[in-house]
Amino acid sequence: MAAMPALELTDPSVIPEIAKGVRSTFLTHKTRSIEFRLVQLRKLYWGMKDNANAIEAACKLDLGKGIFESNLSELNFCTNTLIYDINNLEKWARDESSPDVPIDMMVLRPKIRKDPLGTVLILGPYNFPVNLLICPLAGAIAAGNTAVVKPSENAPNVAAVMQKVIEGYLDQSCYRVVQGAIPQSTALLEQKWDKIFYTGGASVGTIIAKKAAETLTPVILELGARNPAIVTKNADIRLAARRLLWGKVHNAGQVCISQNYTLVDKEVFDRFVLEMKKAMKEYYPNGTRNTEDFGRIVNNRQWQRIKKMLDDSQGQILMGGDMDESDRYIEPTIIRVSSLTDSLITEESFGPLMPLLPVSNLDEAIRIANEVHATPLAIYPFGNKTETDRCLAEIRSGGASVNDGFMHGSLPTLAFGGIGDSGHGAYRGKASFDCFSHARTITSTPGWVEFLMAVRYPPYEGKMKMVRRMELKPDFDREGRVKFSLVRYIVGLGATSKTGGLVRYLVVILAALGLKQFFTL
Repeated sequence: MAAMPALELTDPSVIPEIAKGVRSTFLTHKTRSIEFRLVQLRKLYWGMKDNANAIEAACKLDLGKGIFESNLSELNFCTNTLIYDINNLEKWARDESSPDVPIDMMVLRPKIRKDPLGTVLILGPYNFPVNLLICPLAGAIAAGNTAVVKPSENAPNVAAVMQKVIEGYLDQSCYRVVQGAIPQSTALLEQKWDKIFYTGGASVGTIIAKKAAETLTPVILELGARNPAIVTKNADIRLAARRLLWGKVHNAGQVCISQNYTLVDKEVFDRFVLEMKKAMKEYYPNGTRNTEDFGRIVNNRQWQRIKKMLDDSQGQILMGGDMDESDRYIEPTIIRVSSLTDSLITEESFGPLMPLLPVSNLDEAIRIANEVHATPLAIYPFGNKTETDRCLAEIRSGGASVNDGFMHGSLPTLAFGGIGDSGHGAYRGKASFDCFSHARTITSTPGWVEFLMAVRYPPYEGKMKMVRRMELKPDFDREGRVKFSLVRYIVGLGATSKTGGLVRYLVVILAALGLKQFFTL
C-alpha cells in the first residue's frame, strides 16, 4: 500500500490571508487566458494519474473501497471529466451570438460573453471524496476562476492525497487547499466568495445558504434525498432487482442518488425479493464480509446512525442484517416495511439498507412518493413505457433513471443537480463550465446609428407613433385563442411557426430546383 501523506489541519487564523491571496491573483487576470486554464487542467490530469496508487489506497482506508470501485467512480470519472473539459473548453469559452434579436437592433452586434465569476469556494463530501471535489474544481478552473477547496475531514486519507495533488500540480497563487472541520469551515464562510459549491447533507447546506445570503453570494447545493424506486407488476422483475441491488451495494450504499426506499406492486413483491436474493448470491458468492468488492461505512458515528435507523424500524428483515462496528461493516439488508412513519422511510439511510414497501397499484406508489419527499434528488421507475412516463410526469426530481439504478448520475458529461430541498444548481460536462461562469450580455453601438436612436431622447412630443410601430402585436384573443390569419397562413405555407414556414419554403425551393433540372434534360 502506498504511503499516505500526513493530514495537517489548517490554522483558521490564516484562512483570511489564503482567501485574500487567491482573490488578488484573480484580479491580475491571470486565469482569464484560455491557455493558462488548459495547462492547469492538463496538470491536474497528470496529478491524478501520477498519484493513482495513493488515491486507491486512501479510498480503501477511508471507505473500504476496492480498486475497481475506486477507479470506476473516483479516478476514471475525474480523468474522463478532465479530458472532456480540455477537449471542449475553447468551444465553450467562445462568445455566442445573441438569439432572437430584432432586425433593426442587429447593428448593436449583441453577444454573450462567458466571464469567470471570480474566486470560488468548493466544499467536498466524504462519500466520493475524490470525484465530488475534483470535478467541481475542474469546472471552476475551466471557467477561469481562482478557488479554495476544502476536502471532507471524514475521509482524512483522501483529503491528504488531494492536497498533495492540488498543491503539487496546480498554480498555488490560484488554487489552495484548506483542511479541517467546523472551525475551518466557519472561518471559510466568513470570507467573501463569488460562488460557494457544496456537496453534502441538507442540514449543513442550510447553514451555508443562510451564511451566503448575508453577502448575497450565490450557492450551488448538491444535497441528499429520500429517493424512491417504483417497481410495477409490468416491470422486468429480474432486471429491476439486479439493478436496484447494485444501486445500494455500490460504495456500501453511501450514494446520495441511490434509492432510499422501493415501492413494489403487491403482485410481484415476493418475486422481486427472490430475485434480489439471487442477485446477491451472484454478486457476492462468498458474502460481503470478506470481499474487496464491498466497502465500509466511513466512520463509527455514521455506522451508529445507520444501526439506530434499523433498530428503530418496525419492519421485517428479509435478508441480511449482520453488522460489526469494529470493522464499520453493515451487510446489505432488505427490510419489508408497512408504514410511511417507519424510520427507514422518514430518514435517508445513506447506507446499504433496502426498505421495500408493498403497494396496490401505480396510483398509490406515485401518491406515496410525493408524500414522502416532494422534491427528491432522483427517481427510479421500473415498468412499461406508459407507467414510467407517468412517473416522470407526476413525480418531481432532480434527475431520473428509467428501468435502472443511478445511471443518469454516472455519466460525467450529463448535467447533474437537485431540485427544491434536494439542492439547486447543476454541474458536470458543459454545465460545470456554465455554473462557474457569468453569461454577460454585451452590445456595441456604433456612432453612425445615432439618427436611428433619436426617438429615445427627450423631448418626446410627437414620438409616440414611432413607439407604437415598434410594439409587437399578439396573434391571440382575450380568451387565449389563436386568431386565424389567412395572410399568415398563405405566407407561412400553412406552418404554425416561423421555423416551420422556413422549412416548407426550403422544401418548395429544392423541389422547384429538382423539377427545373428534370425539365432541362
